[in-house]
Amino acid sequence: MENKLVYTGKTKNVYALENGNYLLKFKDDCTGKDGVFDPGENSVGLTIDGVGDVNLRMSIYFFEKVNAAGIKTHYVSANLDDTTMEVLPAKPFGKGLEVICRHKAVGSFLRRYSDYIEEGADLPAYVETTFKNDEKGDPLVTKDGLIALGVMTDAQYEDVKVMTQKITKIVADDLKEKGLILYDIKFEFGYDKDGQVMLIDEIASGNMRVYKDGKYIDPMTLSKLFFA
Repeated sequence: MENKLVYTGKTKNVYALENGNYLLKFKDDCTGKDGVFDPGENSVGLTIDGVGDVNLRMSIYFFEKVNAAGIKTHYVSANLDDTTMEVLPAKPFGKGLEVICRHKAVGSFLRRYSDYIEEGADLPAYVETTFKNDEKGDPLVTKDGLIALGVMTDAQYEDVKVMTQKITKIVADDLKEKGLILYDIKFEFGYDKDGQVMLIDEIASGNMRVYKDGKYIDPMTLSKLFFA
């Protein structure tokens, strides 16, 4: 029996499985603008051959590490032959929420707060949340806003924040061993039928800004360096 397509995303398609889980099919599309990759962009800007494969490889690597650290994720298993990942069912927060953890001041953070901070300045695993909404430019939303809008509870927010910082440390420490510095990373979270928070989506080079010797490393180069 063919798996039922339930959602077509920018970088992945989602299929329903008979066992109640879901299958994510990774694509070679990346977010960006004018043919240049940008993890912070809202639309697909380019297609890079093989990016789906390396995003899945990196996701498997980190999901297994995060699961082993006792942090709840939706990851079940993966198949590199058809670039798919089986995941547990999870409800997204609202209509989609992105959670960013920042170690350095770059990107949209710098654009917003350049009156107060210099480019590349250290940040204390700073966590911020934005609604996934292309038309509105992914608006920033505070903890109080998320609670007032009924998107999540106070306890869920605290879980998201703590989990974000723990997972970011796992990724950053791993990259550091390879001489790579994580500037920021973007996650998505959801919750199970009991309201328990879990990491969903992917942990891939396309969702992080990484530098080596002060120079930005593009996702495909990062994946090659990572698995070298």
